[in-house]
Amino acid sequence: MIKVSERAKEYITELMAAENAGSESFVRVGVKGGGCSGLEYQLKFDTELKQGDEVYEDKGIKVVVDFKSLLYLFGTELDYSGGLNGKGLVFNNPNATKTCGCGESFSV
Repeated sequence: MIKVSERAKEYITELMAAENAGSESFVRVGVKGGGCSGLEYQLKFDTELKQGDEVYEDKGIKVVVDFKSLLYLFGTELDYSGGLNGKGLVFNNPNATKTCGCGESFSV
C-alpha cells in the first residue's frame, strides 16, 4: 500500500491543475536502478494502466505502482517538503536502510 499525506495531496492536486491533467490522470510511482544509493525513485503523472500495476487511492489521490517496484515501496508514504533541502514530494519509505542526502535514491 502507498499512502499520501495531507500536504502531499494538496501539492499533487495543485500540480495536476497546473499541468491540466484530466480526471483520468493518476500518480505513477516506481523504482529503477541508479542514484547514489543504488535505487532511484520515479514519479510522474500517467493515464495508462499496465499489466501488473497495483492501484491504490488515499485521500482522493490515485497512486499506481508496478509490481516489481511495490516490493521496494510497500508501506511508503508520499509527503511534501517545503524545507531548505528543496521543495517537492518526498518518499517516507520504511523499507529503505540508507538514503542519499537529496532523498531521491535509497538502498534496502
